Amino acid sequence: MRVAGLVKRYPDRSAVDGVDLDIPRGECFGLLGPNGAGKTTTLRLLLGLTTPSLGTITVLGYPIPREARLARRRIGVVPQSDNLDPDFSVVENLTVYARYFGLSPREIDSRIASLLDFAQLTDRAKTNLRELSGGTKRRLTLIRALIHDPELIILDEPTTGLDPHARQHLWDRLGSLRAAGRTLILTTHYMEEAERLCDRVAILDQGKIRALGAPRELVERALPRFVLEIREPVDEGLSLDPACYRLERVGALTLIYAAQREPLADLVDRLHLTRYIERPTNLEDCFLKLTGRELRE
Repeated sequence: MRVAGLVKRYPDRSAVDGVDLDIPRGECFGLLGPNGAGKTTTLRLLLGLTTPSLGTITVLGYPIPREARLARRRIGVVPQSDNLDPDFSVVENLTVYARYFGLSPREIDSRIASLLDFAQLTDRAKTNLRELSGGTKRRLTLIRALIHDPELIILDEPTTGLDPHARQHLWDRLGSLRAAGRTLILTTHYMEEAERLCDRVAILDQGKIRALGAPRELVERALPRFVLEIREPVDEGLSLDPACYRLERVGALTLIYAAQREPLADLVDRLHLTRYIERPTNLEDCFLKLTGRELRE
């Protein structure tokens, strides 16, 4: 998939502003950004559901939006909100959706059986949607997107609202798809999810790509390797050697970064700290540095 100079303008703003992407087959690619950064608009542009103001899009060899209908026959989509039919059972939801792709009854039966096993839903096949938990519905939404054996799977915040058990299970299923060579594009607000699943991520803000690369590469490029989170008052006049430390205050939280663990351990002893966490820096730290800590609507 290739995107060049992609722009989507509205009268009051540019939702996407000069995005360039090149995503090879078989990659799991993450689109990260605060609310309003342009993630969902970018996905809609890739699917041909929104017309770009400028730029070119090629998905699975098809120019978008001109041949978007043909491309979508080879794409599976897991939307941000479940749009399953609550009056149907698990199997009925899958069967009705499969018919849109012109599959024969034999193909439908075979694929449904395989996908129910993949999602560990075989024992819920005849269950009505109203009786399913949120996590189970999310698994059903995922396999519904796979019913026509798509080459590309687009997932818009696939694990939002799930408990840790359901999230871990869905991560495992997505990992299986990635291992099988499917191309995945996902948006998420869970930085741990992006670090676990994605080969590369793009961090968007105000419609522009602020950083692009492997998650660990972006973290190492943006910040020192370790951080001390201090959750108790720290003297405002604290003096630190800038060659060893980088200090940041966020409300009542004090963050001190260092390239090595030892200076942070020394600081804990020096300040007699009792409420702190010392850990490696992660993608969330990088994300907040690039996009800021202000609350977004």
